[in-house]
Amino acid sequence: MNEPNDELARRIARHLDFSADHVSPSTRERLLEARKHALSRFQEPARGYAWAGGALARWGDHHFLAPRYLIAAAALVAALGGIAWWQSLQNGSSIANELAEIDAGLLTDELPINAYLDKGFDSWLKRSSR
Repeated sequence: MNEPNDELARRIARHLDFSADHVSPSTRERLLEARKHALSRFQEPARGYAWAGGALARWGDHHFLAPRYLIAAAALVAALGGIAWWQSLQNGSSIANELAEIDAGLLTDELPINAYLDKGFDSWLKRSSR
């Protein structure tokens, strides 16, 4: 704390000490009875779910919805989206090139396209190549 706050804390502590020293005996007895009553009604939290409250309290302290976390998450999502888009462009062009080569091969070949579609043609090619 800085100096003005320290001085304020000292003054408050002095006032509280002075007030506690000058409490009447009847008020002191009533405060003691109220404290005993409050302590008698106090119950320990159930151990089964006690961890859940602590976990929620710790999770709430991180402020995941703070702007710096949202900006970082948005940048990460944008980067991953850009990478996926770039990969789809690269794969799409290679597939298009392969299909173009197949089409060019079919069009420049002497066999008609129906010969490639015939199911027995593949087995005829294997027998004739022997």
